[in-house]
Amino acid sequence: MRRVSRLALASAATAAFAVTVSACGGTSSDAAKSEDGGKKKGVAIAYDVGGAGDQSFNDAATAGMDKAAADFKIGKKAVEPNDGESDADKIQRLTELAKQGYNPVIGVGFAYAPAVKEVAAKHPDVTFGIVDDATINAKNVADLVFTEEQSSYLAGVAAAKATKSKTVGFVGGVDNPLIRKFEAGFVQGVQATDKSVKVKRQFLTDKPEDGGFSSPDKGKEAASGQIEGGADVVYHAAGLSGQGVIEAAAAKKVWAIGVDSDQYKQKALDKYKKYILTSATKDVSGAVYNLVKSVQDDKAEGGVVRADLKSGGVGLADSNPEFMKMKDLQAALKKAEQGIGSGKIKVKTKL
Repeated sequence: MRRVSRLALASAATAAFAVTVSACGGTSSDAAKSEDGGKKKGVAIAYDVGGAGDQSFNDAATAGMDKAAADFKIGKKAVEPNDGESDADKIQRLTELAKQGYNPVIGVGFAYAPAVKEVAAKHPDVTFGIVDDATINAKNVADLVFTEEQSSYLAGVAAAKATKSKTVGFVGGVDNPLIRKFEAGFVQGVQATDKSVKVKRQFLTDKPEDGGFSSPDKGKEAASGQIEGGADVVYHAAGLSGQGVIEAAAAKKVWAIGVDSDQYKQKALDKYKKYILTSATKDVSGAVYNLVKSVQDDKAEGGVVRADLKSGGVGLADSNPEFMKMKDLQAALKKAEQGIGSGKIKVKTKL
């Protein structure tokens, strides 16, 4: 991968783990219990909606966990969410993981913010992490966040250069500030590249619990509508729902742009990969791994840990050979990367 630090997804995902059912749902592979406050018990992650197999950031978090467990010879545990669960359910889940001795305990997704804040206050000797939220200010909480708007800007540049119909699409899983960042960066990138290109936009749901991140059928329907309306490149920021977006694009033989992980490389999407132009990536795997390492090294600190284009924490995947053959597109991306890196291009986080 050229524009993002090489996500350890492919290698990390090879670490196998035994599957057991936990009291609050999920899978685990536990090392022997320790007496050191969880430092050697291992790492635990609590999935966001979509859970394992979303081919997106839940799976990226899993890859980081797997690699850390293998490298540091520690246990690991991953817990699935329940449909329609409350903050109280999340609080119970994180509390159980902390009491079981896991350290760090990581909530994957902004929906865990209230639960992480409450549980971390009651377990000051445990390091907690939360992906995609920067609202918790605590010494034992690492806020793992990304400049998604920057990679989305690059996705917009790519879309504007790849389209032949002069119409592209954006499908967001849930209408919230996080996904609005993806939308804003993408639209800005398109318009900065070619003002004549139209951008069709749709959000699948208003709330996560309504399936915006976990319903491939919703993603497929939205993308199909945009394609019927003339879009020949569709970018999604929709988690598991994005599989439907990619399927719809492949069915109509137009381009899809993936998100979070390099979706061209994912086995579950292998039959569609010919139509996955690129993916706007963020190194969730690396963020999880680094947090585990900090705990193992006794150097864990709270606060915001922000990954951006300059640090290699976000970028565009370059696995598709056809993508790399588009010389005009590649030149435009290089110029955009330099502009963002130098600060000349200020990418918006909302429209």
